[in-house]
Amino acid sequence: MSVTKLNGLRLQRMIVAGANELHANKQAVDAMNVFPVPDGDTGTNMSLTMLAAARETEKGDALRVDEVTKRASGGALRGARGNSGVITSQILRGFAKGLEGLEEAGVKELTAAMEQGVKTAYKAVMKPKEGTILTVARACAESAVAESEKTDDIEVFLKAVLEHAHDVLNQTPDMLPVLKEAGVVDAGGRGLLYILEGALKHINSEEALKVAEPTQQTAKEYAALASVDNESITFGYCTEFFINVKNADDATVQQLKSYLGTIGDSIVCVSDDEIIKIHVHTDHPGLALEKALTIGSLSGLKIDNMREQHNNIIDFTASEKKTPVEEARAAQPVQEERPKKDIGFVSISAGSGLTAIFHNLGVDEVIEGGQTMNPSTEEILNAVDKINADHIFILPNNKNIILAAEQAAELSEDKKLYVIPTKSVPQGISAMFCYEEGADPEEMAEEMKEAITAVATATVTFAVRETTIGDKEIHEGDILGMLNDSIAVVGKDIAESTKELLAEAVTDESEMISIYYGADVTEEDAEALAAYVEETYPDCEVELQMGGQPLYYYIISVE
Repeated sequence: MSVTKLNGLRLQRMIVAGANELHANKQAVDAMNVFPVPDGDTGTNMSLTMLAAARETEKGDALRVDEVTKRASGGALRGARGNSGVITSQILRGFAKGLEGLEEAGVKELTAAMEQGVKTAYKAVMKPKEGTILTVARACAESAVAESEKTDDIEVFLKAVLEHAHDVLNQTPDMLPVLKEAGVVDAGGRGLLYILEGALKHINSEEALKVAEPTQQTAKEYAALASVDNESITFGYCTEFFINVKNADDATVQQLKSYLGTIGDSIVCVSDDEIIKIHVHTDHPGLALEKALTIGSLSGLKIDNMREQHNNIIDFTASEKKTPVEEARAAQPVQEERPKKDIGFVSISAGSGLTAIFHNLGVDEVIEGGQTMNPSTEEILNAVDKINADHIFILPNNKNIILAAEQAAELSEDKKLYVIPTKSVPQGISAMFCYEEGADPEEMAEEMKEAITAVATATVTFAVRETTIGDKEIHEGDILGMLNDSIAVVGKDIAESTKELLAEAVTDESEMISIYYGADVTEEDAEALAAYVEETYPDCEVELQMGGQPLYYYIISVE
């Protein structure tokens, strides 16, 4: 059957199908990581972003394509994880803008929306690189322009677009030498094509699709919830809903947030054009709903009894072995409400030791995450909302989290967010040493940005697959020493590889070496390494601390 127009219902099914297709193939996309280290999470990040978008489209029975894409865009913006997820959300955002005011869409309208999606995504990236998801997205749009002149059959149109996009994807190794060296195509670009492939498969389907469940993420959330005693759950009902309103002004949103603060906590109040999304933990969901009804109509209502969930989940997690990240998360103390302050801090970190270090340095909220577990834009906004301060600094501590943090800064309406582009935990710690109570936030932001440039980060981990990078032949299980963003050492022994890495990282100007040992390193081995460093580099002050981070044996700061 030839399809020449998409209505909202058909487009909604295609979005869900695309999200499910990517979810089913996320591990294949993860495996395309250029470096063979255990943080290849492009597929996971894109999948979680698309699942968030797809879940939003399930809320209500929208029959217009603009309503469906608007919901998908809003879900993706707040659910975006990692750089690939943020770029995906921006593609969807532009796509939604391109379909504004439309009840149905044919190939001409879809082409215009694709072009708008590419423009929006390119604008979101400070220094766009060719050979990435951006290139593949642009190839889709360019092909769409040509094909829209040949056919009005959307299935024929999409098949041709995909064929050309696959050709361009296969050319990405010629555009980025690191891809050719690793023997892979761009992971983000491949993820994007999985989405389109899933959508194409279901273009003629009349079957109602359900959004796939992110099983691994759910298990982690269960473990985190099970770590909280019933008595520690201050407010028992997790309440979520949308307020449908036209042109909500900042004052209305702020007044609503202030009111919700009087009846609960863990508040997220995000406005996006004609929708305000609310998340609040409260003992009185009815009061929240009554207040919201004074602003607009409600949809997507979801109320969960967290105490009941906790009791049910205890049995589930008792039989599950927790990962080191989950153990660290369970060990985190419940944060009490803090008094009003001028400046607050949010930091991303994995490992109980690193979390404690950031808290000791004055960080208000530490989000457990990092390698393989990038927090979403909404999780960052949630942490921001808990801090009673007008100026809040965010330390991503991972290059793959910076874009999500910047997106949170754009969405935050009542607080000024400063994203310090820290790419590692040592850079985040160095930035915190610039904090002075009463300092001007703008000046402090500049000082932090300057301070992090003086930090060299050395990390020791293991290879998850075989590859060749430069003159280094890497086998699965090899020990890898990373200096900033490059593989400096490949070895078989953790201690010896770490010593070789330090020889590369320490210079005559180095004054301080801080060693944070991970969850898989014994205290005895860490102390032995510290003793070696003190003896080998007598001019440097050496500091040893338990980081507790998973996957990385050592994170080392050299200043």
